[in-house]
Amino acid sequence: MRKQIGEPSAAVLDVGSFSARLVVLAKGGSPLDPVLSHQTRLRLDRELDDDGNLTRRGIDAVSSAVKAGMTIAAKHGVEDVYPLATSSIRDAANVKQVVCDVAKATGVKLRFLTGRREAELAYVGARRWYGASAGRLLVLDIGGGTVELAAGDAEEAGFAHSLPLGARSLTRDWFATECPSPKVVRAMREHVLDEVRDAMQDVLPHIRDHRAVGCSKVLRQLARLAGDRPSRSRELHLDDLRAWIPRLAKLPAKRRAELPGISRQRSHQALAGAIVAEALLTLSGGQVAICPWSTRDGLLLGMLDGLVTLDGKPAKAA
Repeated sequence: MRKQIGEPSAAVLDVGSFSARLVVLAKGGSPLDPVLSHQTRLRLDRELDDDGNLTRRGIDAVSSAVKAGMTIAAKHGVEDVYPLATSSIRDAANVKQVVCDVAKATGVKLRFLTGRREAELAYVGARRWYGASAGRLLVLDIGGGTVELAAGDAEEAGFAHSLPLGARSLTRDWFATECPSPKVVRAMREHVLDEVRDAMQDVLPHIRDHRAVGCSKVLRQLARLAGDRPSRSRELHLDDLRAWIPRLAKLPAKRRAELPGISRQRSHQALAGAIVAEALLTLSGGQVAICPWSTRDGLLLGMLDGLVTLDGKPAKAA
């Protein structure tokens, strides 16, 4: 007999570049122990044409993944699901067509959060992960299309910002080959550092004593790669990371996927991710702790506590 969950407090279908994952939390629950979880694999990174449009095959894959997630939710008695689409869809040149076609095929209209809102929710997720010991936090999240930054010492971030410096986007815009020249790598490092510094210049004097935490799979994989030893397995250090950048630049994606921590799906964008991480660590004290909770978890926990409405906005603004 299929288990009926009853009245779940929070449910999100997170549609990203590599998967569509349904996560459901019961009242009083935690992302560590969801009452329902289901994942459908995607490879939207392969489904963008030269003009930045998501291909018909990509749109159909999203529709199938959304239908699968919503069907699983309905079979378990879950009705209110937030269908969160991330930057892989949000930044597609034909995003309106994607949303329309998915809605026609599934009856579900994909929803988006702004980059700033993603940063705010990543901060919520990180603060809940560290609990009473959180203190002052600087939260860093490297995604495929954007980078989110947030900082504060309270339940909500006092500073939140989003930059178009995602690992996927930079790989597409800067690297014509899998093994770019030292000149191209150097130029990209300088560009990314300048962009991050400009975004953070007003807040930098106020976050010197903040704990820097990384909330993305990009940072998690780089921490495994650059700190693959027991004492540093949950941290990423700038000196270790810098040593890997020229090595990554010399390896094609297939060889990068053989390295510790680097997945086959993200191997082609590992170099760009490392360069962005280098800029972030340069401006945030030289090391970052790895936090497993991010935007989706912040959204779920906010919905659970009634602080976030079913449209992803702060409850006070509803």
